[in-house]
Amino acid sequence: VQLQASGGGLVQAGGSLRLSCEASGSRSPISGLGWYRQTPGKQRELVAIITSAGDTIYADSIKGRFTISRDDAKNAVHLQMNSLKPEDTAVYYCNVPNFDRLLKLWLPGVYWGQGTLVTVSS
Repeated sequence: VQLQASGGGLVQAGGSLRLSCEASGSRSPISGLGWYRQTPGKQRELVAIITSAGDTIYADSIKGRFTISRDDAKNAVHLQMNSLKPEDTAVYYCNVPNFDRLLKLWLPGVYWGQGTLVTVSS
């Protein structure tokens, strides 16, 4: 599976950006699509996941500000980011997560996009 992300950039605090990611090459329907982010020296962290049923999971730090959506016709996932803060500055990666039935958790899958940089200035 190949993931192509786009939409990052530089924005002032309080502004908005929209990230997009298209998946290709999957031989089966994609159940979950998600976004993670990483800053230097820190582990990659979950931002949001959307399931094939439209259920969403958000990190507490972005709830109420970010909205994840998907377009199944294009195997695409979008992340609308509003009210951006300097602490949202990171490289954002799209991912095809896997649901662990034993842990009952969505875990990062092996397929990652190339990452897109979001910089929020204060």
